Formats: sequence, C-alpha cells, structure tokens
Amino acid sequence: MSLFKQFDNVVQYFSGALVRIFGPSDDSYPETGVQPFEGTPSKKTKSHH
Repeated sequence: MSLFKQFDNVVQYFSGALVRIFGPSDDSYPETGVQPFEGTPSKKTKSHH
C-alpha cells in the first residue's frame, strides 16, 4: 500500500468521525415528553454515619 493511500484512509477515517459527531442527529427515539411518576416513594431510613 502506498503512502498516499494510507494517508487517504486516515483522512477518511477522521472525517467520517467528525461528520458523525457534528452532523445532524439520526436517533430514532420517540418524543415522549414529561412522564408522570406512577411508583411509590421509598421509605426513608436513618443513616448511621
């Protein structure tokens, strides 16, 4: 492999990472909003410190 090809591979690797970091989000999570608390609160215990 020539030096130019190795350099080209390194540049492509880092530019792909930069696009992934600074590009638009591709998350497919649903927008859920605020969720109400439907559980029971835990009982407070005394701490012995």
